[in-house]
Amino acid sequence: MIVLKITNASEVVAAKVGKFLESLTPDGFDLAKVEDEVLSRLIENLSAEGIHGEVAAVKGLDLQGSDLKVQNQMHVRSHRSF
Repeated sequence: MIVLKITNASEVVAAKVGKFLESLTPDGFDLAKVEDEVLSRLIENLSAEGIHGEVAAVKGLDLQGSDLKVQNQMHVRSHRSF
């Protein structure tokens, strides 16, 4: 299993749409938008290599150093098979 933590979602959104528009969106929305784009491109690239699998965006997990923390209310925000 591979875990990917995106830590600069707000900066990525600000670079794409501008600082003013980014300041109007909540950080959670920014993270979800960037995660969705990363998942789409990841699936596209892995599929092109002939790799099959599943990928999910999970809310309630946090990677802290070498520890994976699970919060009380964890749920799968998005799930796709490829």
